[in-house]
Amino acid sequence: MKIRQITALPVNIPFRAPYRFSYGAIASLTKTVIELVTEDGVTGLGECADGDRAAEVMKAGERLIGLDVRDIATAEGRSVPAMRYTPWGNVTAARRVFGGIEMAMWDARGKTEGVPLSLLLGGAVRAEIALTEYFSYRFPGTDPGEATPTDVARYCATMIERHGSKVFEGKVGTVPLAEEVQMVREVRAAIGDRPLQLDANGGWTVPTAREALARLAPFDISWFEEPVETYEEMADLRRHSPINFSAHAIDLPKAHALRCPDAIVTNINEHGGIARTRDFIRSCEAMGVGFRFHSGETGIASAAYLHLSAALDHVRGASQTLFHWYADDVIEGGPFALENGVTQVPTGPGLGVTLDRTALQRCHDRYLAEGAFPSGRDGGYGSGFRKR
Repeated sequence: MKIRQITALPVNIPFRAPYRFSYGAIASLTKTVIELVTEDGVTGLGECADGDRAAEVMKAGERLIGLDVRDIATAEGRSVPAMRYTPWGNVTAARRVFGGIEMAMWDARGKTEGVPLSLLLGGAVRAEIALTEYFSYRFPGTDPGEATPTDVARYCATMIERHGSKVFEGKVGTVPLAEEVQMVREVRAAIGDRPLQLDANGGWTVPTAREALARLAPFDISWFEEPVETYEEMADLRRHSPINFSAHAIDLPKAHALRCPDAIVTNINEHGGIARTRDFIRSCEAMGVGFRFHSGETGIASAAYLHLSAALDHVRGASQTLFHWYADDVIEGGPFALENGVTQVPTGPGLGVTLDRTALQRCHDRYLAEGAFPSGRDGGYGSGFRKR
């Protein structure tokens, strides 16, 4: 099980239509696909979620040649500084890079031992994972997109008809509040009593968020992700609204102390890999804070979070996904199916997915042509972020 080689390639996973949110617009997700080959010829797959990390992955990988794929502690020690901050390096970047490599180590181990990741993590408590159906305003692409509240509501109704969608989650903080209230009103009418969640990506000030929550309360919002940016601001809003809050920022001691947010929603890279994510979820459970997974990975990292969700009972409720928006993927048979609100956990060894090399090359060529996180419109990813 010793590591012989680690390679990486940046890819762009396109959306059927560029979607709009408080950061602007985005037409493709940029990821780094990692291949780890053992001395026995087994290939483990991993992924970095935050853009083109290929050069950093291969540089870090040079220090891991000859290590046993089960020796995660030694690999982490060679890859990630033990301190939280250093002026001579980027600890966050190193952690994210190692998170992708560590994913490939688990996949190679599972393939070598002939068992799925969920079994390596202790065994599955569920075989299918609840996921949300996303909606937002979208610019035209291969799909026509949605430009009005009625368009968005019609899209949600179509997802129910085609896929039996159960839980809806949508972007706000994008257009004027009055229009978004109308959108939510029409979506609620279209989806009936199905759970409805919203996400402003931190795009509102506290006064705007307070007004928005009051105006949206009649539509029975079950979760609201980042109506504002900080935990302290969410704690302030808590005095005005009973809606559950979630956030991407990770500070579990503060969440426990403030009793807000109610859940942390993140991906595997942010914690530095599968083992660290497992430990974090167990800590969330001990401290009474919810946990769900973040949207926006290729089929590789999506498989990893499906296995973690299967193995850890505390991952309850519907995690996020964009599967029905993807126009491509790098795995055979991808993107994953989402039907009747759930996706099946892969049953093959390791992550249970196989790289489609033709698709990998196509997605890499797309990255070379488009650059990282193309918006599909003027301005880049994040260029449209202005608090309202």
